[in-house]
Amino acid sequence: MKFSGIGGQAVIEGVMMRNRDAYAIAVRKPDGEIEVKKSSSKSLCDRNRVAALPIIRGVVKFVESLTMGMSTLNYSASFYEDEEEANEKKDEEKGEKGDGLLMGIVTILSVIIAIGIFMLVPFFISEALRKVIRSPQLRGLLEGVIRVVIFVLYVKLISLMEDIKRVFMYHGAEHKCISCIENGHELNVENARKASMVHKRCGTSFLLIVMFVSILFFMFIVVGNMWLRMALRILLIPVIAGLSFEFILYAGNHDNPVVNVLSKPGLWLQSLTTREPTDDMIEVAMASVNAVFDWSEFLAHYDEPAEEAAATKEKAASKEKTKSREKDVSEEKTKSEEKAVSKENSSGIEILNIDDSDEDDEILNALDRYFEAPKPEDQKK
Repeated sequence: MKFSGIGGQAVIEGVMMRNRDAYAIAVRKPDGEIEVKKSSSKSLCDRNRVAALPIIRGVVKFVESLTMGMSTLNYSASFYEDEEEANEKKDEEKGEKGDGLLMGIVTILSVIIAIGIFMLVPFFISEALRKVIRSPQLRGLLEGVIRVVIFVLYVKLISLMEDIKRVFMYHGAEHKCISCIENGHELNVENARKASMVHKRCGTSFLLIVMFVSILFFMFIVVGNMWLRMALRILLIPVIAGLSFEFILYAGNHDNPVVNVLSKPGLWLQSLTTREPTDDMIEVAMASVNAVFDWSEFLAHYDEPAEEAAATKEKAASKEKTKSREKDVSEEKTKSEEKAVSKENSSGIEILNIDDSDEDDEILNALDRYFEAPKPEDQKK
């Protein structure tokens, strides 16, 4: 398997794929057509050196993923709104501001609820057993086990919902397409169908790693005050998320026995968050991949060492940027020329554009024949 750099997320009746600064959302509309929207989003890690530091970049990427995830879910859901709801929408500018504000509120509330359920509930349960279990290390271990059990039960319960089942099927389609490419196969429905539904860089694995890392933290960070212990559960979340991101990033780029063993629990848990997709779901995921990733170019250099492949990728990206700049300059020049012609025409002057050299020669020859021909007076003489 070779690291491609692309990642994705399942949305309502669709898949979002991201590669570098570009991301695309492909959605199967109610009429059966596939709608693909391509956009760009530059990470803060690419614009700020501090944000790109290890551990800190994990926190930044996690927040950006949450924000983009809510945005793409909101976009995919818009295709399935009732007509009455669509007609009641206000003008686009106000609607966009309202949607942005609502998305921000929902994201914050989601984080608060998640912290309450997965961090504080296990903490209070372990604290209730303080008189029975004297060892803080054992209580920390018990707290972590309770946290994992709650998470697994939560995923299991929501998977019973019909809409969530379909999202999990699109999640499987997303994984299959990425696995197909990274295992060196052409991206088509037949090859993707045979590919694996689990992946080491999956967000499900990330969440499980977060829980395991939190067990290690809270087993050995012991303070006497209960409220301080509770505050540490919240304050250390960014550090735990950052460390977990570094592991997921390393695991996604390396394939060795140690990494494979450590990644196993996350891969097992993905059996709850992925389902076998249908062929039309794979087609949607493929459309999203094709919009942001040149997999044929990736496969052409599949057998090259990682360093050479990275250099080739950088050259391709540089060429693409150069072409884009040249195209922009050409379009700007064309627009300027059109504006100049339009300005001349508006002043009442007719502009004749004579580019054909053959026509020029014919006109000149006709003029020569006219002036060289004898005048009627000369002929009479």
